Amino acid sequence: MAASSSSAMSGQRRLERRWGLLMALPAIAGFLIFTAGPMVASFLFSLTSWQIGGTPSPVGLGNYEALAHDGLFWKSLSTTTYYTLGAVPLVLLVSFAVAMLLNQRARGLSLWRTIFYLPTLVPAIANVVLWLWIFNPDFGLLNGVLRQAGLPTSQWIYGEDTAIPSLIVMSTWGFGNTMVIFLAGLQGVPRHLYEAVSIDGGGPLRRFWHVTLPMMTPTIFYNLVVGVVGTFQVFNQAYVMTEGGPDNATLFYVYYLFRKAFREGEMGYASALAWTLFMIIMVVTFLMFRNARRWVHYEMAGAR
Repeated sequence: MAASSSSAMSGQRRLERRWGLLMALPAIAGFLIFTAGPMVASFLFSLTSWQIGGTPSPVGLGNYEALAHDGLFWKSLSTTTYYTLGAVPLVLLVSFAVAMLLNQRARGLSLWRTIFYLPTLVPAIANVVLWLWIFNPDFGLLNGVLRQAGLPTSQWIYGEDTAIPSLIVMSTWGFGNTMVIFLAGLQGVPRHLYEAVSIDGGGPLRRFWHVTLPMMTPTIFYNLVVGVVGTFQVFNQAYVMTEGGPDNATLFYVYYLFRKAFREGEMGYASALAWTLFMIIMVVTFLMFRNARRWVHYEMAGAR
């Protein structure tokens, strides 16, 4: 009787496994066809000299060796790094500050949360077009405000020295997703920890420093990783607003890759650029995870 029951159970498990594999098959096929397949193909292309319309010819690591002597490659990498170092901390600070404000008990809080999140819902290209008007040196909003205040105006994205700082300021416009994640993290901080600090005579600053900040480090770390990976792939601003100018001041890495692939037709070289970016992001992410052990606090020691 026991053997019959065990056999029936194993048969049920085999049936469930088959149905599970069948249901997962579309996702697996999609990954292999649209993600893994193109990745393998792009790596093989990166080992060739391939002009669109021509025939690929093997060059080994020639494309990767050429990157070391490509001035625009280093320019695009430094520009992207500059943007990342400016935009990521600024967005984290702004979104964290707004999340703390929205975590208070106040009337109309849902309305304010909606208002701050709304810019995230605006399509990316519409956002860029809006900021083109804001940054316009002749009739833009920012220079209009500066003129009214009697302050000197700026060329913003049209000046070589001010283009990247302007785009860094623009990056704060879409902080809604980061803010929502911070808000969720803040609402998960145990209230009894705040009460314990208050009983010991601690004020708001001590509650923030000894409770909020340590408990929020996993959320900060998550947003940091996502922010760095995202800013290394910035593209829309250069493509729509500046076309990499002025004088390559906004030549972001992905825009340079796009230009090599679809304007100059050098698909082999562009594939090498793509794999180099993949390796850079992987190394940077690995270093962030290694360094996170020093400052990220988890409630359970085994959660690391």
